[in-house]
Amino acid sequence: MKITKSPLEGLKVLELARVLAGPWAGQILADLGAEVIKVESPTGDETRNWGEDSVNNNSSYFKCTNRGKSSFVANFKNKSELKMVQFLAKKADVIIENYKVDDLKKYKLDYKSIKKFNNSIIYCSITGFGQNGPLSSLPGYDFIIQAMAGIMNITGEENGPPIKPGVAYADIFTSLYSVVAIQSALLSKARNESGSYIDMSLYDTQLAVLANQASSYLLSKKEPKRMGNMHPSIVPYQLFEVKNGDIVIACGNDQQFKSLCKAFNWDFAISEKFSTNKKRIKHRDQLINKLSNKLKKYTKEKIISTLQNANVPVGTVNSVSEALNHRQTKSRKMIKSINGEKFLRTPISFNNFKLNHKKLAPELGESNKQIKKKILLNKIWEE
Repeated sequence: MKITKSPLEGLKVLELARVLAGPWAGQILADLGAEVIKVESPTGDETRNWGEDSVNNNSSYFKCTNRGKSSFVANFKNKSELKMVQFLAKKADVIIENYKVDDLKKYKLDYKSIKKFNNSIIYCSITGFGQNGPLSSLPGYDFIIQAMAGIMNITGEENGPPIKPGVAYADIFTSLYSVVAIQSALLSKARNESGSYIDMSLYDTQLAVLANQASSYLLSKKEPKRMGNMHPSIVPYQLFEVKNGDIVIACGNDQQFKSLCKAFNWDFAISEKFSTNKKRIKHRDQLINKLSNKLKKYTKEKIISTLQNANVPVGTVNSVSEALNHRQTKSRKMIKSINGEKFLRTPISFNNFKLNHKKLAPELGESNKQIKKKILLNKIWEE
């Protein structure tokens, strides 16, 4: 089958967003084939200069979340430049913005203003706390949201401080939910020609992805606690120190635990106190102590090969470089390149579509001349 198109080819997206949550959503849409115009202030997206590797307003941070877009610089306080952005809004199918609540009203770029001249617009607002509620006027930063919405309090060692994950967890999850919402609205629009307003909140999203931890509290009223690399509901399901490093073993059911013991000729599984997951949770400390003492005698290579052959979930703790250079990563072709510059692709694979990997993250304002010309000719977003 010859694959020539991307699934969202022809979709027109105006991105009035900066930093991560909004731009990451825009990048996913761009990878899926949408034409995304990113509007930046004259100083550019803040992330252009984040980190020590920033060169010419183009850091690795900016590059990882703005691939495939066009950059259009506009000062909203300049009437002629603002009119151009309003014109883009008139022609767009989707708008993504992450300004503070009501900030865009004064520029007539808010949903109600745009809906007057673009009734079918799908407008996605991404904020820290949503469009209503006592905290809605506050700015939203991923770190603050992680602290306030519970995830940090259950991440880290039992007797250690709260810890945030190593990436912007709330931002990225909000981006993913935003894309789900946008695509759902597009499907609905195709059926009834009506647009949608989408209110996305980092705080709401972070609460939602507390998942089993939130469910456990709501049903039991027991406060979840930090448990390091242990799982609150499954044993053994954690990190173990071995002869030459660390590994993770994840027995999701009783049969896998029996297979673990059988693979090394251990008699733990036949012990009544360890025979079921519920009993293993009750006797967690005793079992983990036994397993830890046994596993320390083996290398990680020996454990990995033995347990993989026994169909027991097991893995090494890889560094970022090890993960990126892993044979599975290579087999899945996760790392792509444009003009010699490498990047991680969006992890979606179709049998009948291709992802759109034609453009790197744009230089600041690199499309200004072209976009202005098309606006004047009323040919923006036209072939």
